[in-house]
Amino acid sequence: MSATMTPQGTNHGANPGVSGPAKDKAVAAALGRSRKRADIIVRSLSYAATAIGLVFLASILVTLFYKGFGAMNLSVFTEVTRPPGSQGGLLNAIVGSAIQVALATIIGTPIGMLVGTYLAEYARGSSFGNAVRFVSDILLSAPSILIGLFVYQLLVLPFGGFSGWAGVAALSIIIIPIVVRTTEDMLALIPNTLREAVIGLGAPKWKMIVTVCWRAATSGIITGVLLGIARIAGETAPLLFTSLGNNAWSTNLNGPMPSLPITIYSYAGSPFQDWIELAWAGALLITLAVLLLNILARSVLRSRT
Repeated sequence: MSATMTPQGTNHGANPGVSGPAKDKAVAAALGRSRKRADIIVRSLSYAATAIGLVFLASILVTLFYKGFGAMNLSVFTEVTRPPGSQGGLLNAIVGSAIQVALATIIGTPIGMLVGTYLAEYARGSSFGNAVRFVSDILLSAPSILIGLFVYQLLVLPFGGFSGWAGVAALSIIIIPIVVRTTEDMLALIPNTLREAVIGLGAPKWKMIVTVCWRAATSGIITGVLLGIARIAGETAPLLFTSLGNNAWSTNLNGPMPSLPITIYSYAGSPFQDWIELAWAGALLITLAVLLLNILARSVLRSRT
């Protein structure tokens, strides 16, 4: 009787194939190639989208600077707007815009700071605080023409006419939520341990806010205010329904008041070449002002950081 001996542990039924570690390595390599292709595609699309945006932005800026500088001269800053065919400037519009923007900033900044401080320091998690924050966010994203219509119904119609004060009110409503959001965000970055240390020394909460929190958040709040000024400096729609505009020299806030955005809007669509050139010059002035404010805001934030 003979017996056939087979090696122990030999699996005659197993199919020859790739071993486990080698198979895992092949799968990992395939996944790596797939991810690399996806990364190349997404990166290429991102570069293409960025290039398209930069091309449009560059074309706008080149056109603006070319035509704006071509129309720029000393009379733009020394002469008021005049009838077509006569040498005129934008002095009244520049001064009118400066007055309205300055007053709106003076009114809107403290209101925005106080509301933002209330949301950050007193109303965290409260229902009323959430409601105030919700309203502020709505105002922040609302079209400016709606704010102009609101002020038109609130101040222009009841008082029987357009006025610079109505324009100031509209611009104030626009800048307030910007300052509110910036103030709240900056105060939220301050560590609670710092607040607890000041309170532990016996200081009242209001003093802790004024002397510690506001001081620590100064750069961020200033940045928000500057960005808010840059926003309202170029607003046209709210002023069309409030201050209306004026081609004469006027600093009277009780009547229609000149402003640079409205002058640009009126002159750009006119058939007169000298008015169109003044519109390009005014557009360049607003662009440079906004650019300067943005650079200043970033410089302030970077210096304090």
